[in-house]
Amino acid sequence: MRVAYQDCFHLIEPLLAKVEKPSRYIDHEWGTLSKADADYRCCLIYPDVYEVGLPNQGIAILYNILNQAEGISCERGYVPWPDMGDAMREAGIPLLSLEGAAPVASFDIVGLHVPHEMAVTNFLEALDLAGIPLLAADRGEDDPIIIAGGPSVYNPEPYAAFFDAILIGEGEESLLETCQLHRRLRDEGVPRAQIVEQLASIAGNYVPSLYEVRHDEPCSPHGYTVPREGKDAPTVVYKRVVEDFGATNPLSQSCVPYAQLVHDRLSIEILRGCARGCRFCQAGMTYRPVRERSADQIVSSVIQGLEKTGYDEVSLTSLSTTDHSCIRDVLGRLNRRLEDTGIRVSIPSQRLDSFGVDMAESVAGEKKGGLTFAPEAGSQRMRDIINKNVTEEDLDRAAKAAFEAGWNRMKLYFMMGLPGERDEDIVAIANLADHVLELGRSVVPKARRGSISVSISVSVFIPKAATPFQWCPQLDYDDVKRRQKLLITSVRNRAVRVHYHDAETSLIEAALSRAGRDMTPVIIDAWRSGSRFDAWVEHFSLDNWKEAAAKNGIDLNELVHLPYELDWRLPWEHVSPGCTRGFLEREYRRSLEGVTTPDCTRTSCTGCGICPTLHAKNVLVGDRA
Repeated sequence: MRVAYQDCFHLIEPLLAKVEKPSRYIDHEWGTLSKADADYRCCLIYPDVYEVGLPNQGIAILYNILNQAEGISCERGYVPWPDMGDAMREAGIPLLSLEGAAPVASFDIVGLHVPHEMAVTNFLEALDLAGIPLLAADRGEDDPIIIAGGPSVYNPEPYAAFFDAILIGEGEESLLETCQLHRRLRDEGVPRAQIVEQLASIAGNYVPSLYEVRHDEPCSPHGYTVPREGKDAPTVVYKRVVEDFGATNPLSQSCVPYAQLVHDRLSIEILRGCARGCRFCQAGMTYRPVRERSADQIVSSVIQGLEKTGYDEVSLTSLSTTDHSCIRDVLGRLNRRLEDTGIRVSIPSQRLDSFGVDMAESVAGEKKGGLTFAPEAGSQRMRDIINKNVTEEDLDRAAKAAFEAGWNRMKLYFMMGLPGERDEDIVAIANLADHVLELGRSVVPKARRGSISVSISVSVFIPKAATPFQWCPQLDYDDVKRRQKLLITSVRNRAVRVHYHDAETSLIEAALSRAGRDMTPVIIDAWRSGSRFDAWVEHFSLDNWKEAAAKNGIDLNELVHLPYELDWRLPWEHVSPGCTRGFLEREYRRSLEGVTTPDCTRTSCTGCGICPTLHAKNVLVGDRA
């Protein structure tokens, strides 16, 4: 029998005094939008704790859209921290929504965000706490429809069995269409199984139960996925894309939290998509085409948002904010409007080749924290291989401008284990960091030299679906550890701080990024062994994952270290962001030659195939050239 929708806050209230950060669970933030009188209810769940999930712009955008629709109410949910999760299990309390404290199992449809691969065990944690069967095949008439969407759905196979449908691409239109179709079919009394099948009629919806895995052609060890015989499902599910991005609401945030968030500021998405073409970057391929908001729309939404929320910082977000064709105008206008208010305008990460003296002065504002740049590789040879299209001269110019404008701290992002990398490329990372530190000290007054600092953060390359490096293996685990040690010993200056990502979590992320449905039982067994919040270092257990993999006959090292052949069919090619396989193969071959490919928003079409495939196009409000 279907769980009744009702306010169950009284059940968790006695637990709040016993758990860490009870403000994660109490609701009543200013700006919530859910509607008590709606007859169709959706719950969107971010698979992490409240302070991590609330700032997510994707959830905020969809929350606004659904609550504006007639007859539909949307609430939010988050995964309780282990102390609360354990207390709820012991007391027999199910997972509740935030706004109405209603059992998640009582909603018509439940959507889980897929921010990254390491969230998979928290999908199971949420479903289990809610009392919903983990596998879509085990759900009955009284269970809600369980869907997923987000940036990391381009290899959905390892977790496809947990969802009735997975929405590929931008969800502003497809989620609303999915809810409206489900509502109509529900009211007509259509059985659940038929409803799930009909969800595939909406463009961008991947319904895993309509597909099967085959191995009868040259393919990876994980097979390839095709529609089941007799099922009305597309051979390839192409992502949905919002063509008129400028018509969407830039002010997605409405809820002002009680607790301090990980990203505790107003965020305005000023453009979507990136055509730089970094060959390791999944987002750079999957968020295309590029679409910019106008300067007037950005400035007005910032002012309105600050008035509504009371934040003292606003972040202009995108994959590459300084690529916006009017970014200098936007920053200049905002700085004039916000002068003497104490409000800071921030940009998440700056492009090295577009950051000069004027940009440094524009983003400096009244509060100078740290600046972040992402050279990604230490040597020019490696930057050409990955198509970064920046030079050491670009870094010198950007760093010099920043230090002279008053910044003292700089953070540089790099990757190790990239295809074609050698030991000298690791040493080059250390040399580049030392060079930037000395450059900073050389251009500031003597009194400031002691405050100049540089930190480097080095992640491990992970091959991602729908990128030119999707065929490449991950670096051997022992070699990752060796290169990390080489990096540390190569840094000469103590004022350069080195941080590197854990090689153990990178191993599992790579396994999840390139496996198929054979990884599903591994995920389940890892979760049953206690794995949850795997993105948190203190909760991650490699032993759990190794034991689960061994139990299911999978060698994790072999899985991530095996090169995929160019003529193999891959586990994820039945979902697509629209870029052609031919383009990805061509970019991979160009990487082997160290040949770069330009940005199509500055030159001409580079043939990725997305615009003609998706009937979309780049939309610029100014001239980037």
